[in-house]
Amino acid sequence: MREHKNFWDRNAGHYDRFMRKDRAVYEKMYELIRPVVKDKTVLELATGTGLIAKNIVNAAAHIEATDASPKMITEARRGNYSVKLHFSVQDMFSLPYAENSFDVVIVSNALHIVPQPEKSLQEIKRVLKDDGVLIAPTFTHAGNSFSGKVKAFFMKLAGFPLHSKWTSEEYLSFLKQNDWTVRKSAVLKASFPLTYTECVKTPASP
Repeated sequence: MREHKNFWDRNAGHYDRFMRKDRAVYEKMYELIRPVVKDKTVLELATGTGLIAKNIVNAAAHIEATDASPKMITEARRGNYSVKLHFSVQDMFSLPYAENSFDVVIVSNALHIVPQPEKSLQEIKRVLKDDGVLIAPTFTHAGNSFSGKVKAFFMKLAGFPLHSKWTSEEYLSFLKQNDWTVRKSAVLKASFPLTYTECVKTPASP
């Protein structure tokens, strides 16, 4: 994880500029997310510079927005934002929160860039209420166009940590295999195909 964190620490100051090209798809995501988080207690993992949290916090009751990169959290804390939003440095594989703490957990564009994403899903399941919702939009790089494959190649050369290359269908299967029921999904057009998902815990078999 140290190498992973170093990449994001090094690039924290450029992150918002890098994401501007996908502003339209992020606006669409905010529209999808706001009704789900309305008046809810929310945990966001891999918040980066807080783009999503800052744009949906007015709908939520409270958001704990976290990232493993201290420099990302420093960037996130810049400027004015709602008192309902709290930023902190946390490890998504070992969270300090009690079981069943949150109504909604958001992990956006992160499961494909961490090793062993299934371990993160287990930790999410622990802190999410039994009737809670996981929102997990993820770039599904296996569906890249040729130009997307070229961009991904140069990102890899720059040290971008891409651990899982899923198609949208493979990503949905991955979630199901890890005991999540996908209640909503859509492929959004961005720099790379982005599979938006909303999931609930799959009930244990009797």
